[in-house]
Amino acid sequence: MNSQPASVPPAADHERGLSLSYGYGTDRGLRRELNEDSFIASDPIFAVADGMGGHEAGEIASGMCVRALAAMPQLATGERSVTAAVLQQYLVRADSSIRDATGARAGTTLTGAVVVEQMGMPYWLVLNIGDSRTYRLSQGEFAQVSVDHSEVQELVDAGEITPEQATVHPRRHVVTRALGTGDETEADYWLLPVEEGDRILVCSDGLNGELTDEHMFRILSTVGHPQDAVDALIQAALRNGGRDNITVIVVDAKNVMNDGGLATTAPRTSAEAEDEVTLPRAQVVDGRESSAEKEESEEPGDGRQ
Repeated sequence: MNSQPASVPPAADHERGLSLSYGYGTDRGLRRELNEDSFIASDPIFAVADGMGGHEAGEIASGMCVRALAAMPQLATGERSVTAAVLQQYLVRADSSIRDATGARAGTTLTGAVVVEQMGMPYWLVLNIGDSRTYRLSQGEFAQVSVDHSEVQELVDAGEITPEQATVHPRRHVVTRALGTGDETEADYWLLPVEEGDRILVCSDGLNGELTDEHMFRILSTVGHPQDAVDALIQAALRNGGRDNITVIVVDAKNVMNDGGLATTAPRTSAEAEDEVTLPRAQVVDGRESSAEKEESEEPGDGRQ
């Protein structure tokens, strides 16, 4: 079990240009006995993995996935030079390690954003495999960037059900792509220019399974500090039922370089970026099976981490 946090050396200071501040948190929820989520939050990598498999296998899978990302040299140097091709290489290693460790009986989702710089300009390199999600609040507009790899998303894409119907569909917990199990293991990638004041939300489906996009937008647009926003989101999900593990990362961008090479001023006041990678894997319970329904535990929880 990854019950202890793992850390990396402090990243290099970015005295000029883009500055990040962020918060993070995880909770096992009110019905799960254990927490199968893992996450990494250290400039330039912010990602959440949601394990599946049960009997601690999901915990193993998500933990191995996050540790694979933590091995990237950019975490030690603070360089924002990661590419999609490099990320995919590390995900292939994670996939292989999980299969070897669990006999392909466990898997994990993975989603997040990596800050990269090209031609001196910053970008969000968003990655996703599975049904955990990455959202972006930019210039007052809140939208999901990642696209779920799930049966209900395929039904929505085919026009057979609406997004609203997908939230209550009996097959909503079936994922069609994951690391460590199944046939489809390649992540999707998006490259988005960082805009001044951008706020990125990375979460496991324990958050968006309890809160609507409108509810998340309301919290993200009114709560100033990233850590306060994380805490508010987790508490809101718990109040709405907390039926799954909940993991949340919120990242704010300020001093984004404009086309003239000048840094602008962020509209939000935020603390200095924290240089830490965390694997808070306290506990895990009956997880999910790749390409099979992620069953919700019927056992009532008497507490949360």
